[in-house]
Amino acid sequence: MVGAGVTSAFGDFCYETTTVLLPGFLAVLGLPAGVLGTIEGIADAIASFTKMVSGYIADKLGHRKLLVLTGYGMTPLGQILLALATGWPLLLLGRAISWFGKGLRGPLRDAIVIQAVTPETKGRAFGFHRAADTVGAVAGPLLGVALLGWAQGLYGNGSTEPFRLVFWLSVIPGLLAVLAFLTLVRDPQHSPNPALRFLGSLRELPASFKRYLGAVGVFGIGDFSHSLLILAATQLLTPAHGVIRAAQIAGLLYVWRNVVQVALSYPVGLLADRLGHLRMLRLGYLLGAITAALTAVAFVMSLGSIAFLALIFLCAGLYVTVEEALEPTVTAEFVAPKQLVTSYGALGTINGAAKFVSSAMVGLVWSAVSPAFGFGLATLWMGLGTIALLRVRRG
Repeated sequence: MVGAGVTSAFGDFCYETTTVLLPGFLAVLGLPAGVLGTIEGIADAIASFTKMVSGYIADKLGHRKLLVLTGYGMTPLGQILLALATGWPLLLLGRAISWFGKGLRGPLRDAIVIQAVTPETKGRAFGFHRAADTVGAVAGPLLGVALLGWAQGLYGNGSTEPFRLVFWLSVIPGLLAVLAFLTLVRDPQHSPNPALRFLGSLRELPASFKRYLGAVGVFGIGDFSHSLLILAATQLLTPAHGVIRAAQIAGLLYVWRNVVQVALSYPVGLLADRLGHLRMLRLGYLLGAITAALTAVAFVMSLGSIAFLALIFLCAGLYVTVEEALEPTVTAEFVAPKQLVTSYGALGTINGAAKFVSSAMVGLVWSAVSPAFGFGLATLWMGLGTIALLRVRRG
């Protein structure tokens, strides 16, 4: 458990540094919001379908740790491509490779973690893991923002070189994540199932779990990538602060979102163990809809207030904390232990496919109509997903 947390901290340090700086990098390159939304959406879709295939291959062959190591190794490779990019094609390729690795490792790592703890403590265990994971998501962007300011002094305002330098430096924690998982994590099960059939394993999932996946999917259609939230803050702040300074402030707001995650991941898991995981997840989904609605309001009223944006990122941190900590534990309540990895793959696939639609939808509507309308659509879908989850019952 501790080894998985250390690995995730290094992994998040690597790719969250990119997440916080990528919107500003695209702004300096002169690329519109629709490009960012499409890149993030395609990357999410790749990660989602990889999660399904990785779960099936791991169940069939029993080589979970090797696949997780491969997944972590792809993140620094993607960072290198981003550092070399001069336009959207290499940006897309780098982000896609990183997210392919994320999809490859995610469900297998979650299965290793949940099999290492008791059913009574799974909420706290995943809360602890998410907290450790998010430590890297705080430290990485903080250091990235600081390095961006330092590099700006070397290269000047309006240059892409400060961003490239930070991308190159972020490769180091990515490599440390691979080393940490290799040396600190032991897979508690190595039981291949050569007779496993992909479609058959999906058909055997319980009907109640499939209804749960339906609610997750509807919510996910509105659950846009938070790279777009960073871009929103950057655009709203640019008139008063300039693009580089606005990108730094937006990056710090994203760090604030991640601090909320670190602080609340374990308490959310503990509270869910006492009050019920499904009940807490419903509250988290409602907070997601509120986050999107507040962002739409910020654009309608042209609110470049740092305080108001901090409120939006606070809500974002709260709902993501609940979503990421409890979607896996609620999944475990619906399925048998032997179906766990396949069900995590199905959950990841639904989430990623829906988020592809969401990120592309918000980004393209932002560019074609207005950002307020894009985030308004996200609010609608997240609200419908919350209502759908209220109707879900364990069979």
